[in-house]
Amino acid sequence: MKSDNEIQKDVIEQLKWEPFLNASQIGVSVKNGIVTLSGQVDTYSKKVLAEKTTKKVAGVKAIAEDIMVGISPSYKKTDTEIAEAVVNALKWHTMIPEDKVKVSVEDGNVKLEGEVEWEYQRNQAKTAIENLIGVRFVTNLVAVKPKVTPYELQLKINASFLRSANIDAGKISADVSGSKVTLRGKVRSFAEREDAENAVWSAPGITTVENKLVIEEPEYAFED
Repeated sequence: MKSDNEIQKDVIEQLKWEPFLNASQIGVSVKNGIVTLSGQVDTYSKKVLAEKTTKKVAGVKAIAEDIMVGISPSYKKTDTEIAEAVVNALKWHTMIPEDKVKVSVEDGNVKLEGEVEWEYQRNQAKTAIENLIGVRFVTNLVAVKPKVTPYELQLKINASFLRSANIDAGKISADVSGSKVTLRGKVRSFAEREDAENAVWSAPGITTVENKLVIEEPEYAFED
């Protein structure tokens, strides 16, 4: 079992490994396996990347994300300019149905609303605008409209687990109720826990995932 100090060191090293990030701008503290990220970065995409990078580290149980986005005055944009850029980015993204996502912007904070058929379309709507200049935060309220039966969802989710090299399908169960899925069982790492949840979100029509997967501590063999 890794100590908090070891986890902190590993997270810092992992952040340094990302060329897009300046690790010196990001503070890392750890308590009982829960990592708190703090500091200030100049784009929202860097804030998102810091969190994703931290999730890759073994021993991380949860993340408290307090990183702020501080836009340089030279890159400051009006809300109208940001809204126009967001609309154009969504329009030219082939994975996002045209006119299905509505946009509003206030003080650089972008809110997305609307309805799509797949969770990946909902995710792509957010991803498509994270790197736009002037965006400080993205609130994704786009909904996924269910179009398949719970039984079909169950089959698709189980098949996805079996295909994945990163998921031990034998230790995970997915209970489907309508368009909601509840995950139960044990995983080896925070990354596997997230991979299992992402696999569920890849199924069509999912609107809610309750992730109750528990991260089990690895067993180490010691020699006498």
